[in-house]
Amino acid sequence: MPSIRVQEAPFDVAAEMAALTAGRTDIGALASFTGICRVDDGLAAMVLEHYPAMTERALARIAEQAMARWPLTGCTVIHRVGRLTPGEPIVLVLTASAHRQAALEACAFLMDWLKTKAPFWKREEPREGPPRWVEARESDEDAAARWTRTAG
Repeated sequence: MPSIRVQEAPFDVAAEMAALTAGRTDIGALASFTGICRVDDGLAAMVLEHYPAMTERALARIAEQAMARWPLTGCTVIHRVGRLTPGEPIVLVLTASAHRQAALEACAFLMDWLKTKAPFWKREEPREGPPRWVEARESDEDAAARWTRTAG
């Protein structure tokens, strides 16, 4: 069963890895991705909004899809919401499997999906000028499209 959380509070990557692997002897690989709020074009902050129940259900569905597609022994997805400043962690994806290829592919699949399909709305607050909503990027859509062309 995947662990899914949407929260305002920061997360501890090491603690989340330890929680996912505690007492397990069937894990040979743990893949991780941590997204960080970066400084782009004078960004002061990014605000992430969502509808809680809808977002959590959507994240749970895609995590379950990853677990069905690859032989995962565990999966954690944590996505932050609220106002985040450059340098703060935004998202954590952990995938555990007996083998590295499954863990790595599932982690990439989840991140590509989160970038393109997860129901979050992002607004950038630049140091100068008015806030602006973040539009989808074609490069992110192209990355996600590969998962409809390939099997796990």
